[in-house]
Amino acid sequence: MRYQIKILLFIGVTLFSCSNEDGNDNGDNTFEILGNEIHKNGRAVQLLGATALHTFATGSSDMVSWNLDIVREFIGNVSENPLTGFPIEDSNGQFLYALQEIVDDNRSNNLVTILCPFGWNGQQESLFTGKFPTQTEFWSDFKLKLTSWAEQFKDQPDVWIEVWNEPYRFDRLDGYTDEIWTSTMQELYNVIRDAGNDNIILIPCAEQGQDESVLLSEGQNFLTNNQNVLFDIHAYEKWLLETQENISHRIDSLIDANLPIFIGEVAPVNSGVLMDPEPFLNIIFSKDISFAAWLWKYDETDQDALLTSQGLPNNFNNNNWGSLYNEIARRER
Repeated sequence: MRYQIKILLFIGVTLFSCSNEDGNDNGDNTFEILGNEIHKNGRAVQLLGATALHTFATGSSDMVSWNLDIVREFIGNVSENPLTGFPIEDSNGQFLYALQEIVDDNRSNNLVTILCPFGWNGQQESLFTGKFPTQTEFWSDFKLKLTSWAEQFKDQPDVWIEVWNEPYRFDRLDGYTDEIWTSTMQELYNVIRDAGNDNIILIPCAEQGQDESVLLSEGQNFLTNNQNVLFDIHAYEKWLLETQENISHRIDSLIDANLPIFIGEVAPVNSGVLMDPEPFLNIIFSKDISFAAWLWKYDETDQDALLTSQGLPNNFNNNNWGSLYNEIARRER
């Protein structure tokens, strides 16, 4: 999400369950990108999911009833979040669960996991949104953490890594160019591949995730020597306020260019603007695009949360967001 994200400490720490620290129990599923499609065990699939906050408390069994396939994990304190072992209390007083335990729990519920770095140290100012990655003070340290993620999950094909959340300013006033995007994304891709990890890698778009023009200009060149790449587009104002005709045309341009895309975030509210995601979601669903909602959270006071505190679809002042996404996720695919 481009704007302020309040990181919640879940009240009550659940009992730690033994996780597979070596990651040997990787399930029977394989995933790869062929052309512009995601293939699972050799068959093209459309996967639907949501971004979740399991770093603060594992437990994804509640996603099963919504017929979800994939969970994009918010990792807001990359520097301290443990890979394995027991939960730890970080420097902000938050309890953080090990990434392997999160993955193991997701896998037990037949969910693919996308690990996404959202912030460096759990502080608002370190959130990976609108930042010029190579100009951050933690750039070198971040690449070391990314290496450790890649090494841990290299033999677990149902664990995909996104290299950054939402790079560069939405207005390109930070000196951004498409050439810079290509160079930086290639460097991050190489970090994962150099660790021996051949799993699917998610590469975010420019303009804080919403601009797909960089994919049309640079995407195929990026794919020439890189495998198992999925480009992540975030759909807020620059998509949801467009006409259905324009949305369909923009998606078709990406499909015609044979670019593998994933809508990593979509929600009804961003920067205080209430939008209607339904036309956009209907279009991308009909075109077999995989996507994930923002946000799997039990909180009716958050207009983007999919659930109320009682676990019902959250329809409070958000264009019936909870019921809308629940209905779409239950469609046959």
